Amino acid sequence: MAGEKVESLGTREMDPFAREVARKAKGFMAEEEGLRLYELAREGARLGPVLEVGSYCGKSSIFLGCGVREVGGRLVCLDHHRGSEENQQGQPWHDEELWDEKVHAMDSVGELRRNLRIAGLEGNTVLLVTTTEVAAPLWTAPLGMLFIDGGHTFRAAHGDYEAWSDRLLPGGILAIHDLFPDPDEGGQAPIEVYRRAVASGEFEELEPTLTLGALRRKK
Repeated sequence: MAGEKVESLGTREMDPFAREVARKAKGFMAEEEGLRLYELAREGARLGPVLEVGSYCGKSSIFLGCGVREVGGRLVCLDHHRGSEENQQGQPWHDEELWDEKVHAMDSVGELRRNLRIAGLEGNTVLLVTTTEVAAPLWTAPLGMLFIDGGHTFRAAHGDYEAWSDRLLPGGILAIHDLFPDPDEGGQAPIEVYRRAVASGEFEELEPTLTLGALRRKK
C-alpha cells in the first residue's frame, strides 16, 4: 500500500484545542491516523463535501472536521448510532456509558454532538442519523472525500463501498480504517474492500498511516 504522498496545503497545524478534544473522545483511532485524516480532508474538501461513514462519538469526526473547516467545506457524519456488532452488550468493545436502558439499545449521537460542539465544529458539520441503506438512495451531491469506518462485517463494509464510492469526484479521496493484512490482528472486511478498490483500477494508492489506507480517484 505504498504511493505518493498527498500534496501539502501548507505547514498549518491542526487547532490544538480541537486536537485535545479528539484525543479525549471515545473511539478507536490512533492520533497519528487522525492527523492523517485531517490532512486528507483539507485536500478532499476543496472538491466537495466530505462524507464519514461511521462516526461513533466523534474522534475521527473532529480530525476530519478541522481539515474541512480550514478550506470552507462541509463534513457529513453518517451513523445510525446504535453501535456496530462489537459495541453491543456482551461484546469486547461495549461501553456501558453509551447504553440507553430506556430503549435497550446503544446511543452514541449525544457524545458526537457534544464533542463537535466543544471542538467548535457544529457550523460546518451535518449529522445523518441513519444507515447507508436509507441515506444513499437520497444522496445526489458528488463527494470530495469518503471515509469508510462503519460496520466491519463483510456485508456492511462492502455495502458502504458499493453505495458511496461511485459518488467520489475525480481526484477525490477514499480513506478506509482498520486495515489488517494479518487476519490474526484484526477483521478482514476493511482490507478486502481496500484491495477491491485498488483492483478496480479507478484509484491510485496514497501513503498509508498505521491501519489507515488512502486512495485517490484517478482523473
